Amino acid sequence: MQLKTMTFHYMLLLLSALPLIKTTSISPGKQAKSLIKWKDDLSSSSWPPSLLNSWSLTNLNSLCNWTAIACTKANRVSKIDLSNMQITGTLALFDFSLFPNLTHLNLSGNYFRGPIPSAIGNLSKLTTLDFGNTFYDETRNQFSGPIPDNIGLISGLQYIDLSVNFLQGKIPPSLGKLRELQFLDLSFNSLNSSIPSELGLCTNLTHLSLSSNKLNGELPLSLSNLKSLVELGLANNQFIGQNLPSLVSNWTELVFLYLQNNGFSGTISAETGQLRQLQYLRLYSNEFSGEIPQSLGKLTQLQVLSLSDNHLTGEIPQSLGKLTLLQQLHLSYNQLTGEIPESLGKLTQLQGLSLPNNHLTGEIPQSLGNLTQLQLLYLSDNHLTGEIPQSLGNFSRLRELDLSANNFTGVIPRISGLTGLVYMDLSSNSLSGAIPSGLRMLTRLEVFNASRNHLSGEIPSALADMSNLSRYDFSYNNLTGPLPTRGIFEKAPTSAFVGNYGLWSHANGRTEFKSSSTHSKRANKNKVSIILYSFCGFATVAIAIFFFLMFRKKSTIRPQVIKTSQNFESFEAMILQEEVKFTFAEVVKAIDGFHEKYCIGEGGFGKVYKAELQSGQVVAVKRLNMDDSNDVPAINLQSFQNEIQTLTTIRHRNIIRLYGFSTRKGCIFLLYEYLEKGSLGKALYGVEGVIELGWPTRVKIVQGLARALSYLHHDCSPPIVHRDVTVNNVLLDEDFEPQLSDFGTSRLLSIDSSNWTNIVGSLGYMAPELAYFMQVTDKCDVYSFGVVALEVMMGRHPGDMLESQLLKSSSSMNENAELLLKDVLDQRLEAPANELAKAVVLVMSIALACIQTHPRLRPTMHFVSQNLSAQSLPCLPEPFGMLTINKLSALQN
Repeated sequence: MQLKTMTFHYMLLLLSALPLIKTTSISPGKQAKSLIKWKDDLSSSSWPPSLLNSWSLTNLNSLCNWTAIACTKANRVSKIDLSNMQITGTLALFDFSLFPNLTHLNLSGNYFRGPIPSAIGNLSKLTTLDFGNTFYDETRNQFSGPIPDNIGLISGLQYIDLSVNFLQGKIPPSLGKLRELQFLDLSFNSLNSSIPSELGLCTNLTHLSLSSNKLNGELPLSLSNLKSLVELGLANNQFIGQNLPSLVSNWTELVFLYLQNNGFSGTISAETGQLRQLQYLRLYSNEFSGEIPQSLGKLTQLQVLSLSDNHLTGEIPQSLGKLTLLQQLHLSYNQLTGEIPESLGKLTQLQGLSLPNNHLTGEIPQSLGNLTQLQLLYLSDNHLTGEIPQSLGNFSRLRELDLSANNFTGVIPRISGLTGLVYMDLSSNSLSGAIPSGLRMLTRLEVFNASRNHLSGEIPSALADMSNLSRYDFSYNNLTGPLPTRGIFEKAPTSAFVGNYGLWSHANGRTEFKSSSTHSKRANKNKVSIILYSFCGFATVAIAIFFFLMFRKKSTIRPQVIKTSQNFESFEAMILQEEVKFTFAEVVKAIDGFHEKYCIGEGGFGKVYKAELQSGQVVAVKRLNMDDSNDVPAINLQSFQNEIQTLTTIRHRNIIRLYGFSTRKGCIFLLYEYLEKGSLGKALYGVEGVIELGWPTRVKIVQGLARALSYLHHDCSPPIVHRDVTVNNVLLDEDFEPQLSDFGTSRLLSIDSSNWTNIVGSLGYMAPELAYFMQVTDKCDVYSFGVVALEVMMGRHPGDMLESQLLKSSSSMNENAELLLKDVLDQRLEAPANELAKAVVLVMSIALACIQTHPRLRPTMHFVSQNLSAQSLPCLPEPFGMLTINKLSALQN
């Protein structure tokens, strides 16, 4: 009996010693040879070989002194740290089974690629796994494939960083077994599952970042168990659902909460106010509705609060004035009402205040003058009234000021104190008086827009010496005197001064706004003109309203056929823009009764003519001829009515201006602003494509088009879907600034979805869901934008790329994915370099994201516009000449 007991205990002792026996059987020499074999499979073309000279067969006995190696007391490898050595290679020849004592494996900041082997589960003592990158690193790993499910076997793991790679598939539920895990970063990959509920078992997590993937579904309630979270990053995914109070209320240790760019809905939970440690709260670009909870005023540690681009209503809470550490407050693109709270004047640390595109009323509070740290102030596109406070002139650190599209009155205040100002937009208000001469003190000013006000007097001559002022607009005011011609005004575009009928010029070869004699005569008739123009303006508006009411009524009764004789002959001319002073008769005379020599183009709805008026103004006229039939298809008339209704309410520098319309002798006419350069398609495929359309200009064009579509989708109420974005519907001004045109199809869709003849859009630019299913959303424009952006960069239509995108499983897609970017770009130009290369890569990567087949996967135009216009550009993931289309696609997916 005693012998059996001894045998049993001996066997237990033997079993418990097996791991030790296995470990000690792996000699340091065996580990060293394995590492050398792995090293020989790594590429040394992009890193100095001397870094790993110590990894040598002649140095086998000094393994623990090798570079990047640390050992246990038994001389077995415990740490491998190859971070930031610019190594290119894979893990295919790394023998995980030979390193059971490994606690730290760091390969971050390199060029490793390929899958993460499932054998990584053999590293049972591993506590730190770092294969990640920072997004702006010049070096970048490219691990692909799924995250191995047996990573959950490494029970002691405390730190996992796999960020900024190409990982796909699901988040392994086995991660829930890692009860010691404190840090998990899987951001900037292509993971496409929901969050497994098992992740809520990792109760020691302090940092969880899953941002910038393709994750979806609702957040599991089990995440409420993560009571130690300090940072939670879920931004830039496809999450939906509500953030329930039971989910939020336990995250009381949170400092950083990033939920932006998802599809979260419902109200912002009042329980968010319990997160008293919170410093950064970013919820922008979601579907949140309801009011901003007053409880956010309890977040006294908050430094950044961004709730922009949602559906929030109600007033801005006064309680936000308690957030005295706040540096950034962004509430733009919502439906907020009421006045700007006086309490915001207490936020003396505020550097950025962004409230545009809401329904705010009242005056700018005088208390905002206390915000002396402000660098950005955006209040545009609201219903603000009163005078611009003089106190704004004290913002010595202010760089950007946008007060456009409001109802401000009075004079432009003294602004000489804004010495750091770079951008100022005061357009589309009711400001009066003279342009202050103190403007010349703003030596850093690059953009100044004072258009569409009631400013008077002369343009101060001192402005000509503002060498940094590259873009300015004084159009549509009451300015008088000679046009400035020296300094920055030497080559001034005519468009910067039109609509000022007291301006005149003697400069040779320049447009005469009014000769001196005409100017003198006009002075004598000023009062009469004001009365006549006022009367005509009132009559025009009245007739326009009557016309639209009649049209709608008749189109309701007879939706398919409209008689021209009964609907149009009684209304000969409709100029809807009150600042326009020409008549339709002048236009007809200028083009000699629509002589063919004035025809500059022909499209689906007729011909376009160029009319040079006696005043010097040039307009474009689109003509639809209806003489061939007394019956006009309803789709044509509806198309023109849409174009009128849409364009006459739009004010954006990247959208063409419509002056009005006219009907005469069986024809309908639309009168537009004329742009000298013509269409983007003409410029791209003409000689200009090489001579004038260099990389900076092409990037500028794509940025401008993105701004236009973002405005239509996110700033207009209701939002406008263009539906026919092509290179031929983008026009260019003298400075190659793009303007989106042709809104004839902007809201045109047959009620009968089976009527295929009413599909709108151009082949080659049409989103798949519109072409096949006639499903219209703003994501249709996003797709078309992506096509145009690619075409601009490639110098040709990206037909093959679009086809490959639809057939992702085909060999053509695989071949296309491995194409080098430098071979895809327009070969007529030299390859871009340095900062310009970064800009081109950014445009291409975003364009590829926009042409994804599934609409849900495409970004919004607001997101696109913001990223394309970012002041800092991300570093290239690898040298420009090595970038492939596949790698670009992963940057934005």
